[in-house]
Amino acid sequence: MKTIDKKTIIIAGATLIIGLLAGWLIFGVNRSNSHDDHEQDKTEIHADIVWTCSMHPQVRQNEPGSCPICGMDLIPLEDDPDDDSDPMSIRMSPAAMQLAGVTTAIVGRTEPVKQLQLNGKVQIDERRVNSQSSHTPGRIEKLLVNFTGEFVNRGQTVAYIYSPELVTAQEELLEAQKIAESQPQLFSAAKWKLRNWKLSDSQIENILNSGEIMKEFPIKADVSGYVTSKMKNSGDYVSGGETIYEITDLSVVWVQFDLYESDISLVNIGDPVEFSIYSIPGESFQGTISFIDPLIDPVTRVAKARIEYKNTRGELKPEMFVSGVIEAELAGKSNSLVVPKTAVMWTGKRSVAYVKTASEQGVRFTMREISLGLALGDSYLIESGLEEGEEIAVHGTFSIDAAAQLAGKPSMMNPEGGKVMTGHSHGDMEMGGVETEQRGEEIVRTETAQHLSIDSQAKEALQPLFVSYLNWKDALTNDEFQEAQEMATSMVSALEKVNMSLFKGDAHNVWMDFQDSLNKSLEHVQHYSDIEQLRKAFQTVSATMIEMAERFTPLEETIYVQHCPMADDNKGADWLSMEREIRNPYFGSSMLKCGEITKEIKF
Repeated sequence: MKTIDKKTIIIAGATLIIGLLAGWLIFGVNRSNSHDDHEQDKTEIHADIVWTCSMHPQVRQNEPGSCPICGMDLIPLEDDPDDDSDPMSIRMSPAAMQLAGVTTAIVGRTEPVKQLQLNGKVQIDERRVNSQSSHTPGRIEKLLVNFTGEFVNRGQTVAYIYSPELVTAQEELLEAQKIAESQPQLFSAAKWKLRNWKLSDSQIENILNSGEIMKEFPIKADVSGYVTSKMKNSGDYVSGGETIYEITDLSVVWVQFDLYESDISLVNIGDPVEFSIYSIPGESFQGTISFIDPLIDPVTRVAKARIEYKNTRGELKPEMFVSGVIEAELAGKSNSLVVPKTAVMWTGKRSVAYVKTASEQGVRFTMREISLGLALGDSYLIESGLEEGEEIAVHGTFSIDAAAQLAGKPSMMNPEGGKVMTGHSHGDMEMGGVETEQRGEEIVRTETAQHLSIDSQAKEALQPLFVSYLNWKDALTNDEFQEAQEMATSMVSALEKVNMSLFKGDAHNVWMDFQDSLNKSLEHVQHYSDIEQLRKAFQTVSATMIEMAERFTPLEETIYVQHCPMADDNKGADWLSMEREIRNPYFGSSMLKCGEITKEIKF
């Protein structure tokens, strides 16, 4: 073994240290630089991604998080490398579709049936109202039926009358009896005179047999039924044929439904109707349309559709509120294209749907303008724009439209396409619903609706509340205190039935505020004693209902906000209506046309 001297060891050690140092300088620095470069690239990539909300596309920021408006998770707005290949459609990845809740369905044909929801009342059958009159002039000595609502049977004595003419006629009969053998015609004529005054043969025979003149004559009911009006009192004088009572037979009643002008052509005599009555919960009734008014009421713009209902148990009482459903078959519309309402987006005169196409490059959605036919409950007839077998988005259409708008593709509000907003910072979205848009050097600020998204179940839960409110409004315009109070009370019931768990996120807190406000406004409506108190409560309720309509848009028709500048001691007050025509609930018939439309709330 060779001996290694000390000098060699020192040289080798120095060489090793120098090598390690050089390696560290070369590779360590490069690794550090590589790491820094990677972080830098990562930051740059991260900065290039725009995060947005599928329901509020004006929200755009550089990092993930939650939407400051609705609380939904933000989704990345990715660049579409194939935009140039199809500038009319928007590509959506499976992950984006899932986040946005997009579902699709195939367009198909069906036999369309329109479900009409009708409201109405139970009414008296006009043909069964009878006047109980006195057949002879005289003074009412005694009334045996003294109040309205009492039931009388045919032939029942309802009053006694003293008639000087009848006393004279009896005397003539007794005198004619004495010469009956020589003057039989005179005797017969005296009998017929009493018969014409509704005395029966047995009563005439009693007079002849007893030889005594009757001072008081009974008035017997001509029909069976309920006394609905009492015109005279004891001691009153009546002339021959003058009405003492009105007696109404309620064994058959009319159920009168309001039939709007647009629905008249869909309803025919003989159509079956299933209806329910608010005051008889849990029970349904059936009938068929027997008559449709040939004239439209010029004030309410409705005609009446009538059911004749056999009221054998007396359950249905006049003026009860009724809600009915007619399944109307559409003539000439057999085998028509039908799509769900959730698939359709509309604004003004335009209606659009998003058609899905799939290829190797992925799933794309193309906006298609369509023409709508009649609304069939939760679906629409399609006149043009779609073909059988095409696949369309039925849920998440607003998310698709928002993505298309942000990508500069044709969308509902921007049919020509093109970018409508620029910038990737929080400055693009300001609180309070103000959106900024840059056009060259000009900054444009526009108000955006403070709409909160709620699902179809929540919208359905709110609809009875709006129906009661609108019925309340109609009763006030007609100056009908009792009906207005009943509708205000039904609104209390409808409010109690709304399930608060249906409202999620920010919508839940907003609903709780609305509920609290309505509860306070409606607290005493059932105890009010005059219509002006109801109008004052209606004013505060209207303020809440208008805001609710704007935030939740629960109805599928345009709602008009109308304003009367003279209401509330000339301070002005608003209300909601489903018709453009002004019918003022704050003044009723005294100033029915006072007001103007200030806003339209569209679905």
